Amino acid sequence: MALQKQAGLAWIIDLGGAALFAWGIADGVAAAAAGHAVPSAALAAMLGGGLVRAATAWGVPVLAVRGAQATTAPLRRSLVERLLGSGAAPSSGQSAVLAIDHVATIEGYDTRFVPARVAAAAAPLVAVAIIACASLVAAGILLGTLIPFVFGMILAGTAAKRASERQLEALGDLSDLFVDRVRTLPILRHFGAEDRIARQVDVATREVAARTVAVLRVAFLSSAVLEFFSALAVALVAVYCGFSLLGLLPFPDPETLTLREAFFALAMAPEFYLPMRRLAAAYHDKQLGEAARTAIAAVPEVVAPAAAPEVFAGVEAKNLVIAWPGRTIGPVSVSLGTTGMVALTGPTGSGKTSLLAAIAGQIVPSAGSLRFRSPEEAPECLSHQSPSRVREGGIRASGDTNPIAWAAQHPLILPGTLRDNLALAAPHASDADLLAAIDRVGLGPMLARRGAGLDLPLDHRGSGLSGGERRRLGLARALLADRPLLLADEPTADLDAESAAAITALLRDVAKERAVIVATHDPRLIATADAEVTL
Repeated sequence: MALQKQAGLAWIIDLGGAALFAWGIADGVAAAAAGHAVPSAALAAMLGGGLVRAATAWGVPVLAVRGAQATTAPLRRSLVERLLGSGAAPSSGQSAVLAIDHVATIEGYDTRFVPARVAAAAAPLVAVAIIACASLVAAGILLGTLIPFVFGMILAGTAAKRASERQLEALGDLSDLFVDRVRTLPILRHFGAEDRIARQVDVATREVAARTVAVLRVAFLSSAVLEFFSALAVALVAVYCGFSLLGLLPFPDPETLTLREAFFALAMAPEFYLPMRRLAAAYHDKQLGEAARTAIAAVPEVVAPAAAPEVFAGVEAKNLVIAWPGRTIGPVSVSLGTTGMVALTGPTGSGKTSLLAAIAGQIVPSAGSLRFRSPEEAPECLSHQSPSRVREGGIRASGDTNPIAWAAQHPLILPGTLRDNLALAAPHASDADLLAAIDRVGLGPMLARRGAGLDLPLDHRGSGLSGGERRRLGLARALLADRPLLLADEPTADLDAESAAAITALLRDVAKERAVIVATHDPRLIATADAEVTL
């Protein structure tokens, strides 16, 4: 905020330039009225005042933008880390609005409103003090119009804040709706739902437009209040100065004004409300910025990862509860040692994937405890603490010692080659290791048919791979991660009977060497598990 405050102080310096310019004009007019040549001092004052104002008009935005960027850059980095690292992060559409639009809104707040607020706190008083040197009555008139002005702006500002919050909420809903519908566009076209979705987007768009108009309506109201009192103040000063010079005041004149003093007071009168006009012009940025900060503050912080034991001796979840709006999963308990397989079963939507995500640290449980066992049975991971967040397939940050590998139901596939995607879990694995993992999950024949080997190109959707092949790619990546605990979400879904039997046998073999937790509907896979937990 230091640079923004300096920019605000520069606006006060700008007021000094205005005073120089006004004095030069007043002195020149007084000299011309007396039949004298315009003094060189008056010309120098006008030139100096103009240069000061030009310098501040250029320098204030530069300082403000630099200060705002210095403030919002770390905010954006922190927000992205929270969005990527929190299991309770908003949807992708809402996340995009938060990271792009909301941060840009805060940058506008810091660029325009903060300097204007600093200037508005002191510049009007400085202007009144300067005007009082020429006319105490004119200064009193300006101060008298300030009280009802402040009251009117407070009322308008309260309404603007509520309207801005509703506008940002509607914008986030529209972005979320748009991203979701674009992602599922092929399905929507297949079922002929284009018209219905178009109507949904139209309704959301009209809602954003209506709330934007509501914000503008309040903004115009506040501008009208400001312009009214600004014009009233200048008009009253002009009437007083004119009647005082003509001797037509209906009351005894408390002071004797010269033409130079009257013209100076009149020329400086608009400067009294100028800082507040700048503030009012940026007030919309203030309301949007505060609403954006409130929305960003609601994004949960990343839960500090609890240390996993150096030697993994099992995992235990007791009375784990996952709460969603309108729905609660659990309490559920799962216990598994260093080897063996537990099957999580239940109807679709019962919470199997959510429970796996909670064990992986991608969702923060609402209640219960989750811990990795150590050989000494020390509770390394306690209630309301999650393990280090695990990315799909065991992808993790450098230095992460989490023992979990996860084969997701919809594996992450990045644009690149098959080698690139497998190497996410094992960056230093040789081609022989990668091919062995591919063969182990039954993708060897597919790779042989394609002929490209590990250089097989893939896009972010895994185009060219079936749903079952994408799942097996995720499983191969999880096996390459070589972690002591494997989480697999519907590993046999979308597979023919022969391939499903092969994956079942593979998981049974893996369970002899490490702990395996699977979420499944497959009765053959459930039959091979050492324990079943029904949700």
